Amino acid sequence: MDAMEALLTRRSCRKYQDRPIEPEVLDRIVEAGLYAPTGGGKQPWKLVVVEDRETRDRLSRMNDAVLTETAGASRRPGDPFYGAPVVIVVLTERERTTAVEDGALVIGNMLLAAHAQGVAGCWVHRAREMFDSDEGRELLAKWGVEGDYVGVGNCILGYADGPLPAPAPRRENTVVRVR
Repeated sequence: MDAMEALLTRRSCRKYQDRPIEPEVLDRIVEAGLYAPTGGGKQPWKLVVVEDRETRDRLSRMNDAVLTETAGASRRPGDPFYGAPVVIVVLTERERTTAVEDGALVIGNMLLAAHAQGVAGCWVHRAREMFDSDEGRELLAKWGVEGDYVGVGNCILGYADGPLPAPAPRRENTVVRVR
């Protein structure tokens, strides 16, 4: 798949098969994230690739708790990771002025690389709240992540269980050209 096709056809997936991603495929997706552009070329990120089901489920519960706290009764019940077997937590150095932007580009690269290899994905928010909590800091310490990092997002990955949605029509009048 060429780059333009990946950009135009990638969609977020919210239902996954219970099947692992092949290690070499997952390694290529992570590698794509590591080649994202970054402010000042600093590469201020840490990626925590979670394939372990118990840890993945713990992260899901943490994310769900934040969602429940913020959305309350209006939230949709269920697994906020939609059954995806892999969660890549993207963290960046908190003091970087481009922390969020750098992490967002990492996630974007990984989602596009995944799609190009037949793997579905979705960005799930609330990583900041998850890893600013006592439980989140405990996990970071357990994983050996030292330093002051902020959670940017959770990139969930797996094989789609069914077709992905068609693209929404593009909004009009969203480009202004100055020549």
